[in-house]
Amino acid sequence: MNTKILVHPEDLKNAVLIVHGEKAHSRYMGEDTFKKLKGDNKELVIVPNATHTDLYGGGDHDYIPFDKIDNFFKKNL
Repeated sequence: MNTKILVHPEDLKNAVLIVHGEKAHSRYMGEDTFKKLKGDNKELVIVPNATHTDLYGGGDHDYIPFDKIDNFFKKNL
């Protein structure tokens, strides 16, 4: 499913927030996609020490960056 969305990320005009854990196995996908995005309404958040699954429920350390997500939505919605 993600492949079709990521084929031409440079064509996205909507605001995009990419959140990845620093230790996530898929982090490269978010970083590579972010490099291709155009515009000033894009943001990449790398959560220190978090893995991929830590961002599902916050893990034992409350990794989900709710403040950054909230600020992004307030700015771009």
